[in-house]
Amino acid sequence: MEATGTDEVEKIKSKFMSAWHNMKYSWVLKTKTYFSRNSPVFLLGKCYHFKTDESGELSGDGSNFDKIPTEISGNVEEFRKDFISRIWLTYREEFPQIKGSALTTDCGWGCTLRTGQMLLAQGLMLHFLGRAWVWPDALDIDNSDAESWTAHTVKKLTASFEASLTAEREPKILSNHRRPPVKRNCDDSERRNEVYHRKIISWFGDSPLAAFGLHQLIEYGKKSGKIAGDWYGPAVVAHILRKAVEEARDPELQGVTVYVAQDCTVYSSDVIDRQCSFMDSGKADTKAVIILVPVRLGGERTNTDYLEFVKGILSLEYCVGIIGGRPKQSYYFAGFQDDSLIYMDPHYCQSFVDVSIKDFPLESFHCPSPKKMSFKKMDPSCTIGFYCRTVQDFEKASEEITKMLKSSSKEKYPLFTFVKGHSRDYDFAPSPLHEEHDLFSEDEKKRLKRFSTEEFVLL
Repeated sequence: MEATGTDEVEKIKSKFMSAWHNMKYSWVLKTKTYFSRNSPVFLLGKCYHFKTDESGELSGDGSNFDKIPTEISGNVEEFRKDFISRIWLTYREEFPQIKGSALTTDCGWGCTLRTGQMLLAQGLMLHFLGRAWVWPDALDIDNSDAESWTAHTVKKLTASFEASLTAEREPKILSNHRRPPVKRNCDDSERRNEVYHRKIISWFGDSPLAAFGLHQLIEYGKKSGKIAGDWYGPAVVAHILRKAVEEARDPELQGVTVYVAQDCTVYSSDVIDRQCSFMDSGKADTKAVIILVPVRLGGERTNTDYLEFVKGILSLEYCVGIIGGRPKQSYYFAGFQDDSLIYMDPHYCQSFVDVSIKDFPLESFHCPSPKKMSFKKMDPSCTIGFYCRTVQDFEKASEEITKMLKSSSKEKYPLFTFVKGHSRDYDFAPSPLHEEHDLFSEDEKKRLKRFSTEEFVLL
């Protein structure tokens, strides 16, 4: 009887926490973002111009789009379509319980894992869909969604409160009606792209079986001393993503590998070895590589001398974004305008979506509105990501980025370097591709422990 009473208390507590999370993390889409008409906007290597003869600013939530002249509207819509097409991964609640804990939500602690997921998702989108791909239904997401989602949260809070008082198992809430997607006549190429679009999102589903879902990432994080509910930094997440890709068993993912720079150094031969490593399918083709470089852009505060380099990185089409943020909050940086960074914010609590069902809803995986933040407010700890399809692409990228690093270093040490040869040639132990009993080598564990103490705390 006592156990039953305790269970009921835990259920009520869980419902109140769910309601609180929805109130606390539901206002992120409410604020408007403004873009200048007089400066170009960069988004993951693509440049957009909104310039007109009239002065003024554009609202990022679409509220001013109808007032823009026709010749400008086209480019604004292209930018909106491109931005909305990026995969947005946020806090979720009511997903299957995380192994070894009672948690069914990552609200308040999982933001860096989410921004890491977004970066990896962009790399997979480049791999399977290409940079030119945009979601055909991107502009069908209502501009009023930010308002309707917040209103839905208030309903959910009320319903959760009522349910806890009446001991109902599930709160009854009004459905959050969305405009049904427009039926389109798709050719074979569009159908193939939509299959991959859904497949990529499904790999990040919040279930134990999803290759890059929160449950799997937390399992890999345990090998570095992290557990569900802990705070994760950008460098630790980079290593967790590498392990997740290495351990993925989906045949589609055998053609992709991840390399994490060691102590701000990319060892070219180690990268090429990964690209040329044995593929389970038996194909002789080389693997594409996603290169992750954990760096610090200063001491306690970000050094503004690095602004031009960060802007240069986000101007490259093979850049897959930056896992970063401001102190105590992690964001996924994907572009910039002037001295402001454009980002997607994971601090928005949404309900669990079962991605295993056919035609699962896609809307909650695409952000309707970009956000901006001054570079000066950025936390110095971050992880930069690049995607290279072939060895030749990697060699070209390393040359291009090296020139950029040299021009931005101003006689100081560059943020990171590309070095010919293997890490073992410089007295570093190579990172094994697969380890049977322990996913992290002793060398990696020491490095991860150091990253854990250096990085900012995420709340």
